[in-house]
Amino acid sequence: MKRCSTLAAAASLATALAWAAPAQAHCDTLDGPVVAAARKALDSGNINLVLVWVQKNDDAGIRSAFQKVRNVRKAGGEAKELADLYFFETLVRVHRAGEGAPYTGLKPAGAIERPVAAADGAIESGRLQGLAKLISDRTENGLHGHFEQVMAKRKYNPNDVEAGRAYATAYVEFVHYAERLYGAAEALAPEHGH
Repeated sequence: MKRCSTLAAAASLATALAWAAPAQAHCDTLDGPVVAAARKALDSGNINLVLVWVQKNDDAGIRSAFQKVRNVRKAGGEAKELADLYFFETLVRVHRAGEGAPYTGLKPAGAIERPVAAADGAIESGRLQGLAKLISDRTENGLHGHFEQVMAKRKYNPNDVEAGRAYATAYVEFVHYAERLYGAAEALAPEHGH
């Protein structure tokens, strides 16, 4: 029972932190989910595979780009590669705009950060345990680190103002860290707009 509640808490925290923190783009990598969907859509001719990654009001522009790229791809070789890259960039740019995030170009494959890769792995495998452990371990390490700083500075000479300030700083950092973690775990993800 404890394991299930730990996994549930870690999953809630992971979800909340993903929405509470600034967006860490992995949808702009060549091995991210948006480009993977684009590859499948271009190869199969099924545009619906990419429309899920953009807002409804962007459908027409993506459909137009998709059709143009599908036509150019027929030339093969470098024309196909260039057309694919154009579509990846167009799709990712529109997707990022829909998230309210800037587009700064496509990133190379392998540029996905560890927690994002773990989240993708959890979705792929249908198992949350690896991601939950990664997040709970990091959270616990952070709590311990901040707590140890407070405890190490707690017993200071009241006449040593600098030592008192060091304690106060460590105290505030510890308490705010705990508040942020707790608040993130309680937050619900907003509607994404897709």
